[in-house]
Amino acid sequence: MNTVDLTIPAALHQRVIRGRAAANMLMVIAGSALIALAAQIAIPIPFSPVPLTMQPLAVLIVGVTLGRFRGAAAAALYLLEGFSGLPVFAQGNGGPFWLTGLTAGYLYSYPFAAWVAGWFSERNWGSTIVRAVSGMLVALAVIYIGGWSWLAILAGPRAAFTMGIVPFVVADIVKIALAAALLPQAQKLVARV
Repeated sequence: MNTVDLTIPAALHQRVIRGRAAANMLMVIAGSALIALAAQIAIPIPFSPVPLTMQPLAVLIVGVTLGRFRGAAAAALYLLEGFSGLPVFAQGNGGPFWLTGLTAGYLYSYPFAAWVAGWFSERNWGSTIVRAVSGMLVALAVIYIGGWSWLAILAGPRAAFTMGIVPFVVADIVKIALAAALLPQAQKLVARV
């Protein structure tokens, strides 16, 4: 008589049965909430349709602390929340219009940037400040490329650079330094979960 092996694979057992799936889901939800909160810290720039927000900092921290897959999932969940109409985008905006507007390129880049930041983190790039900053700069470049390319389609390459990159470079360097300083505490917190 043939019997079917009804045992649960060890990896599935460890992740699902022992509570890792629930912990992962909670971390993804918390990551999307952090990005949404950071979006509310927004300063309008007079000559740019893009406000200065803390979102890039949050996306980088989420990616670095949660890893590439959970970080990208958190950023994707954030986009889904905004698309559904929740007021999670900058200045309390939400709805599908914001994923077609002038800042949509930045928003679409967030899951990719979180993935890149997580990829570097998983390879122990957070072990030194120089390596952590280098990895986060690459992830920030993903955000810049996404935002610039979308704006370039709508306003032209030169205008996109002037409106979407130049006003943010200094502030983003400060954000990277802040993220590098927060990195050890954030990683310890996630490790405990």
